[in-house]
Amino acid sequence: MKPTLSFSVALLAFASFAFSPASSVRAQNADKESATIADKISRTRISGVDVIAYKTGVKDVVTFRGSLPAGDSFAPETNVAIPTLVGGMLDKGTTRQDKFAIAQQLESVGARLSFEVHEMMLTFSGKCLRKDLPLVISLLAEQLRSPAFSSDEFDKLKKQLAGNLRRMMESTDYRANEAFVRAVYSVDHPNHAPSTEEFLKDVEAATLNDLKSFYSSFYGPAQMTLVAVGDLDAATLQAEVQKAFQGWSGGKAIPKFAKSTSTDVKKEQSVYLADKTSVSIVMGQASGLRYTDNDALALRVANAIFGRGFTGRLMSTVRDTEGLTYGIGSSLGNDAFTDGDFRIFAQFNPELLEQGLTSTRRELTLWYTKGVTAQELERSKNDLIGSYKVGLATTDGLAESILLTVHRGYGVDWLDQYPQRIQALTLDQVNGAITRHLNPAKMITVKAGTLPDAKP
Repeated sequence: MKPTLSFSVALLAFASFAFSPASSVRAQNADKESATIADKISRTRISGVDVIAYKTGVKDVVTFRGSLPAGDSFAPETNVAIPTLVGGMLDKGTTRQDKFAIAQQLESVGARLSFEVHEMMLTFSGKCLRKDLPLVISLLAEQLRSPAFSSDEFDKLKKQLAGNLRRMMESTDYRANEAFVRAVYSVDHPNHAPSTEEFLKDVEAATLNDLKSFYSSFYGPAQMTLVAVGDLDAATLQAEVQKAFQGWSGGKAIPKFAKSTSTDVKKEQSVYLADKTSVSIVMGQASGLRYTDNDALALRVANAIFGRGFTGRLMSTVRDTEGLTYGIGSSLGNDAFTDGDFRIFAQFNPELLEQGLTSTRRELTLWYTKGVTAQELERSKNDLIGSYKVGLATTDGLAESILLTVHRGYGVDWLDQYPQRIQALTLDQVNGAITRHLNPAKMITVKAGTLPDAKP
């Protein structure tokens, strides 16, 4: 698990969307709009930027999301921390004005603008009133195009990042996921992560010249996307983007990556942390699937039945019926740009750890060998389609969905196709995807906490 620029741990959520009468009404209200998303989208390339605009019924507010390929996976071999540090300097002032002047302008109009570095992408997000969109677009462009790379701000950022990383290392969830990612992905795969210890050393060793060199190589509009949703006029947005980004060049496209090869690691791994009241476990394997692959959607539906929220088998059995865990679930992820992974995540009281693992593996084996039932499939289809439509009912959810669709390599018409694709899946397709791409015998289990079989 790579540290992100927000300095927040991507801890695993043990609850998910639960349907209620109110949410069902929202889903129904979203039906008409979500059925014709692609027809209402304006998409064009402006000054090298892929600009996607979608006008909704919301009044006065515009939400935007965007990205460009400058994430941790592109770090130079000499220092894995450089992309995160570059992203961290974007909101620390520009060559024209310091960070306080920029923050004051945003705060004076109630606008938001932030940056975050992920494995593959630098992402940015914001929200503002319609009348303030020109200001926010200009500030976005200024921070992307001309960061100051102040030495004082750089020193502060390094200390802040190092402090947050050390705190993250005390989290059993973080440590279990970090070890899992390092175990299931080969070292040459973009999803393989450096150890946090290595990352900390590189934070300390990084120089401003390192940051400037990376910035020059990877920042630019070559594969930049900007998605804006809300009370907007597409022509006005395009004009503001043209004005703000005209003359900017550079950047790189995302290359095609080879799939992860098998790793020669222990199937059972333990990470010792002192004085912890719970043990986090992550169990799983590389899936070998990108989101656009044929079986990917079927496997996601199968996973939803197995481990999604309170309706999933894991939560209803291991937690609700047997009372063995604080929280448990499963997920498929890291598959937008490359093949990803399947993982089960849970937290156990140390005294219930072995019993909890036994119960989890029993449910995994049952799911793998017997598959899911027709009744479970029908319920899951309805849940997934319903929650998808509810997500599209907000400007934040819609902007995020559009950007994610682009990241996965689909056209915007995928947003309209998704419910039909889910509904068309058969029981044989869903159950076949489980056995074609997963195997409990090959899965790796990582435990993190105060464990008797592990040493500091």
